[in-house]
Amino acid sequence: MIMIKTMPEEKIKYLVRLVNTDLNGNKPLYHTLNKIKGISYSFANAVCNVIDIDKTKKVGALTKEELAKIEDVIRNPSKYSIPAWLLNRRKDFDTGKDMHLLTSDLKLRTEFDIKNLKKIKSYRGIRHAMGLPTRGQRTRAHFRKGTALGVQKKKVLAQQKSEKKESKEK
Repeated sequence: MIMIKTMPEEKIKYLVRLVNTDLNGNKPLYHTLNKIKGISYSFANAVCNVIDIDKTKKVGALTKEELAKIEDVIRNPSKYSIPAWLLNRRKDFDTGKDMHLLTSDLKLRTEFDIKNLKKIKSYRGIRHAMGLPTRGQRTRAHFRKGTALGVQKKKVLAQQKSEKKESKEK
């Protein structure tokens, strides 16, 4: 009898928590970082290049130190000389600094920005308030939210007419 010796498989974590987001451990690092709100493909590429980690390596196979390093780079990109044009909030209105916001911080900040635009009654703020496009798109055929009138069947119309007659007679 011939015994075949196999290499033990790497211990892969199927669920990895990174920057307050649960990530799939079976997917490559480059694609998985995009699942974090606020990280684009180019920013994920820059993070992988700064740390010098293989982009195709599975997230579940990363060590705790590597995950901590990735999280530090994502939270403090200016510390690792990631260019400012990759950040998602440059020249902040309040502070004037270049920042990179993630997850709920990004959502809250955009909501506050829209509320501020509405408050100062700028053109964009008025368009946001009316539910219309803010970036110059045409509105002739699209952006008709909630105003659809369906076609009513004859039976339904006849029933409504009969109900109206009965209510008038009483």
